[in-house]
Amino acid sequence: MTDAGTYAVVLLSGGLDSMVSAARAREDGHRLLALSIDYNQRHQVELAAARRIASALGAERHVVLPIDLRAFGGSALTDSIDVPKTGVGADIPVTYVPARNMIFLSLALGWAEAVGARDIYIGVNALDYSGYPDCRPEFIDGFEKLAELATKAGVEGEAFRIRAPLQHMTKAQIAAEAVRLGLDAGISWSCYDPAPGGVHCGKCDSCRLRAKGYAEAGIPDPTVYAVPA
Repeated sequence: MTDAGTYAVVLLSGGLDSMVSAARAREDGHRLLALSIDYNQRHQVELAAARRIASALGAERHVVLPIDLRAFGGSALTDSIDVPKTGVGADIPVTYVPARNMIFLSLALGWAEAVGARDIYIGVNALDYSGYPDCRPEFIDGFEKLAELATKAGVEGEAFRIRAPLQHMTKAQIAAEAVRLGLDAGISWSCYDPAPGGVHCGKCDSCRLRAKGYAEAGIPDPTVYAVPA
């Protein structure tokens, strides 16, 4: 690739947050290299959403990388464990996938170093979220330091920047940001347990947080739910 310094690797799950994060990377002047991970998650419909978003944002490459985390299990998204539908609790929920963002960022870092990109965007959020430890600012800061130690580029003084533009935003602010950026949030996918007919279940933590954000923002929710979230 030429003019590689203008590229950013964006982790694109297919969800609202990753879409807004990737759009922010574009707004920051980067050319987008989109990375989606097919980890054999039960909600693989999100990968179709990621393809739609990558196309809509004009990503110059979109890699869907297979890595089967069902071989490890340990999560309702990768194992025979029911997705909880009773509301967001105080504890880390069973939808947490062990070390998922560490794994994803490591893969994004490998691609970034290979092409000479130094910016990596991830749509983590530490306010209205499900309590995952790998969404916290401490994790993002720690991974950025780790990237310096783990790479040839870092050792040679070329720092990587882990961009988490939604880190301190509420879901309502994220919904509003999607509107400001002119995004069609209806093409994104958030649900952990898709209902028959290819619609959001309306009851999992992710559906509840998405619906709550739109309600608090006073913005029409483009999401189709099987039952009201």
